[in-house]
Amino acid sequence: MRRVAQDLPYGEDPRQRIDLYAPHGARGLPVLVFLGEPGAREQSEPTALALAARGFVVALPDYPVTEPPLFPAQIADAAVATAETARIAPNHGGDPTRLGVMGHGAGAGLAMMITLDRRYMAAVDQPNLIRAAAGLAGVYGVGQTTDPTWTQPVAYVRPDAPPIWLGYGADSDTLAVVDAVTLDQRIRAVGGRSAVYVRSGSAPMSSVLEDAAKFFHSALR
Repeated sequence: MRRVAQDLPYGEDPRQRIDLYAPHGARGLPVLVFLGEPGAREQSEPTALALAARGFVVALPDYPVTEPPLFPAQIADAAVATAETARIAPNHGGDPTRLGVMGHGAGAGLAMMITLDRRYMAAVDQPNLIRAAAGLAGVYGVGQTTDPTWTQPVAYVRPDAPPIWLGYGADSDTLAVVDAVTLDQRIRAVGGRSAVYVRSGSAPMSSVLEDAAKFFHSALR
């Protein structure tokens, strides 16, 4: 596993950059876009490498830090980065027709927004690009006290969405647990496809990524 490309631009801002990771000899592999915390791309590199080791071409975008964390411009950046990943992935052994998005923390909210709210991927002329999505320790707007249609995934639950996997740890804060469980229930209630993974306090992070990788390999066949 290695980084095969670094600081590929998807916009003019210095933080609008993508790193790509892939196994040696990658050819026709499914593609994952991993969205971490804004402004902290280097902290997500071990995760990107671990996912690449499980048979994916992995894109690791950075994006400008904005307030509030899911400000629409940041969601739009995630959509642009995902579309750009699809464009460049074939040059590094990826199959853009089998593309999923995964996020952690604030990135999980971004991944769910560009998957559930059709406007963002439609704006980059790729309305059907995302075929599966996963969120880990995300907050999805279940307890939102202001208008959730602005930036919150829970407002965009729909039966025809790609399959979704939601993970959290046994030691996660209450908000993250409630959001994951409630979003999963609401997706399934309207006929959508969703699953929840709970990591026990003693389970290593590798077990979470293994479960997520199995989900993506199944969904992106």
